[in-house]
Amino acid sequence: MIATVSGRVAALRLDAAVIEVGGLGLLVQATPATLATLRHGEPARLATSMVVREDSLTLFGFADDDERDVFEQVQTVSGIGPRLALAMLAVHSPEALRAAVAGEDLAALQRVPGIGRKGAQRLVLELADRLGPPGPATVPEPARQDRRGEVVEALVGLGWPQKVAQLAVDTAVPDSEPVTDVAGVLRAALRGLGGSRA
Repeated sequence: MIATVSGRVAALRLDAAVIEVGGLGLLVQATPATLATLRHGEPARLATSMVVREDSLTLFGFADDDERDVFEQVQTVSGIGPRLALAMLAVHSPEALRAAVAGEDLAALQRVPGIGRKGAQRLVLELADRLGPPGPATVPEPARQDRRGEVVEALVGLGWPQKVAQLAVDTAVPDSEPVTDVAGVLRAALRGLGGSRA
């Protein structure tokens, strides 16, 4: 299995990056927050997990080993595949996910698109002994609600100027509202930009 990928960032998309490794361009699926840390043309290192199916090989990339490990542990829950596991990490950091599971915070888990009440209950039941307890320095969820900056950084990483990216995010979500769904706001901002990088 491919545990890490290191190389030049050849391309950035809304949901993935192409990393050049030894003359090959590897398509790596990742969360908007992870993609926001990458810059086109610059070197990058991602922890990775390869998901093998009969008709496909899909590589998922993460900011660090802990995020990858949580991604793989979450998939041990019945009904949770790699796409849904990635969506969970797009909404919650590994520590926030541990805190939600340990505290049986079903509402927090249901903020993930595709996770209903029964799915949240199943996550709590099956992951309680697998994820481990949250660290002592876990940031409470309300304190990390507004993730507007992550969306702006993701747009900049995709090629838009800082001011244009900021305006697009402010248009998609008024200043008075916190940004919690990074992927959703990123999609809305991209629709507003209409593909123009001028």
